[in-house]
Amino acid sequence: MQRSHVLVVDDDETLRDLLSEVLTMWGYQVAAASTAGEAFELLRTQLFEVGLLDIRMPGMSGIDLLREMKRHDPSIEVLMMTGDPTVPTAVEAFKLGAYDYLMKPLVLEELRHRLGHIVERRLLREEVHSLRSRLGEQLRVSDLVGTSKRVAEVKDVIVKVAATDSPVLIDGESGTGKELVAAAIHRLSPRASGPFITVNCGAVPTDLMESEFFGHVRGAFSGAVADTLGLFRSAHGGTIFLDEVAELPPPLQVKLLRALQEREVRPVGSTKTYSVDTRVIAATNRQLEEAIKDGKLRQDLFYRLNVIRIVMPPLRERKDDVPALVTHFLRRFNQRFGREVQGIAPEAMAALLAYDFPGNVRELENLVERAYALGARDAITLADLPALVSPVPPIAPATPSPARTPLSGLQPNTVPTLAEAERELILRALELHGNDRTQAARALGLSTRTLYRRLKEYGVL
Repeated sequence: MQRSHVLVVDDDETLRDLLSEVLTMWGYQVAAASTAGEAFELLRTQLFEVGLLDIRMPGMSGIDLLREMKRHDPSIEVLMMTGDPTVPTAVEAFKLGAYDYLMKPLVLEELRHRLGHIVERRLLREEVHSLRSRLGEQLRVSDLVGTSKRVAEVKDVIVKVAATDSPVLIDGESGTGKELVAAAIHRLSPRASGPFITVNCGAVPTDLMESEFFGHVRGAFSGAVADTLGLFRSAHGGTIFLDEVAELPPPLQVKLLRALQEREVRPVGSTKTYSVDTRVIAATNRQLEEAIKDGKLRQDLFYRLNVIRIVMPPLRERKDDVPALVTHFLRRFNQRFGREVQGIAPEAMAALLAYDFPGNVRELENLVERAYALGARDAITLADLPALVSPVPPIAPATPSPARTPLSGLQPNTVPTLAEAERELILRALELHGNDRTQAARALGLSTRTLYRRLKEYGVL
């Protein structure tokens, strides 16, 4: 069984040393700090289950440290210690999430009893979390990890809009957590007991889209051997999340607009319409205003979806949240892999903080999981991470390179067709990004699915 890790914070060296010795004897792992600043440095790179905090310390008080600890890692249980208790201070500590209050001089048996209760409580919480994960209920607003101003604003909007039925449009780069936001809105809404259905609009075959969304009746087309409800009717009483909504073809956009306006759908091959009570949340990683100008998205559909807009910030704009995110992922992967990784080495954390994360939070999660998969045990070290180099925008040369002039695959002194120019630009993007199709698609402003389709059309695949 994993030994709980306890952080002792007290400016009294004698008491600090005594607690470290006693807790170690009781089977706990112990780290000690004399100030709140020292404690927070330990929190940035190590996992702790329990904190023992003195209320009165030089500099930042124990109450202020409690507040910051809970922001960084809400799962830490904190016992406050004081020799001069006051009712207002005790009330504030409990409001901030303190587990209990201990009077100085400490009674060691009382401390041992409280720590035992905390361990039991954590075990129960982990069991509940495991059950929720199996039931698919782990996506909640509390899983939006971070204390930055941008994340706090997103959480505030989620809480406000959850109680309404208005459509929500979530805008942000890939990997920023758009589905997490959609799921959090659903879980906090009156529809929480209803279904939450996620649809990747870019992954549904074009010829099956209408049937997938609105259902069909038996015999509507070849292979339709039975009636199907479709995604909208399946989400009745709940929420449907349309990811990458800008990838929908124009004919389906018209039908989606009608479903949003009339709150009813008609299955393929049927003359009957069905009422649907479904909240729609959509997401995109594209600039929808540009998609409207390009004729790829209907303006009226955009206005129908864009009632409430939530913009997810990229991780490079909230790097202060990286330590808290790492802590969150360490706890998750310790449970999944059955490990006892207790933290991350300072040089490894420094490398993460210096990286821009083009793949955002999903990329950070993958880096932590990779370290586990490669055998990380006590702590994640720099050796457990790949070489992290933030992409640098290419600088255009002063003169064209003789090896490849602009649109060099085209004949000189001719005007290329649009198809020829597009093919050449795609090849340039692939070359620039080392044949990484995902990065090339992002640079061209295309979805990966669209890029694959273009490559097939131009005979590159």
